[in-house]
Amino acid sequence: MLTVYHLGKSQSERIVWLCEELGIPYELKRYARDSVTMLAPPDYKALHPIGAAPVIADGDLVLAESGAIVDYIIAKYGNRRLVLRTDDPDFAQFLYWFHFANGTLQAGMGRLMLLNRLKLTDDNPLLVAIRARVDRAFDLVDARVRDAEYLAGSAFTTADIMTVFTLTTMRYFQPYDLQRCPNVVKYLGRVSARPAYRRAMEKGDPGMALLLS
Repeated sequence: MLTVYHLGKSQSERIVWLCEELGIPYELKRYARDSVTMLAPPDYKALHPIGAAPVIADGDLVLAESGAIVDYIIAKYGNRRLVLRTDDPDFAQFLYWFHFANGTLQAGMGRLMLLNRLKLTDDNPLLVAIRARVDRAFDLVDARVRDAEYLAGSAFTTADIMTVFTLTTMRYFQPYDLQRCPNVVKYLGRVSARPAYRRAMEKGDPGMALLLS
């Protein structure tokens, strides 16, 4: 059986959510972060050489990287669900937003989090540049979900599963005011109403407040 090793408040929530959306059997193993450092515990870091979430096991296979894991599960267990075919008019949009999630949005928030921990002055040129880049990324998402129900268009896809973590749970580590992005807030309302999302979050992070606005 597919095993999902879920680290609390991490990108591995994407994988729990994906399994719930697909309705496939999986074993969930939860790990808590250190209450002081907020880092993964040693036994989680030992699961894979990269030492970061998410990680899955499928038989003898151990796989990391959320994008790779999502692609793997879809290819092996998805039966073409939650992805768009190449002849779909929105296929390019689907590809773009799927890769935008970690290539631009999450990467920007991660850089901003690290820079803020350095206690730089507000006018530090690098900090100013990264803040502006993150704002542009959020503005782009806001404009997209103003014009489309979901990131790929009218269909909910793995592009949404990849993106929502950064708009929500990541803000526990790097706060971001979503009031400047009203369409993102409405979008999160649509997405969070999905029963699979609610099940996934309750199973993976029971009791955690969901940062949906």
